[in-house]
Amino acid sequence: MPPKANPSKLNPLQLRTLTLLQAIARIPGAAAATPEGDIAITQFPHAHGDHFHLGDATVRGSDATGLENENVWNALSRKGLAKCEWPHQIALTPAGMAYDTGIADQILHQGGHH
Repeated sequence: MPPKANPSKLNPLQLRTLTLLQAIARIPGAAAATPEGDIAITQFPHAHGDHFHLGDATVRGSDATGLENENVWNALSRKGLAKCEWPHQIALTPAGMAYDTGIADQILHQGGHH
């Protein structure tokens, strides 16, 4: 039986935010491992008009509103997917890095500007 989709019952904004944090964590120089084994986000993307770039993907700004939302950070922390100190630092736990949001292909648009 395949694993249940969204076992932590994240809402759509929390899912989008976790997906983006996972993508940021995989960009060289944008994140760093902590002594506890988490992945701290050290650089957030900068928007270009209505979008921004994560590595080779383009993301609509409307999909990224949770990156600057204290309630989203706190929800991810409560569910054990992140550790945060709003608004200074957020780190994904191993569970957060491994969480299959199932929507990366919907919000991480590959190939050039849209």
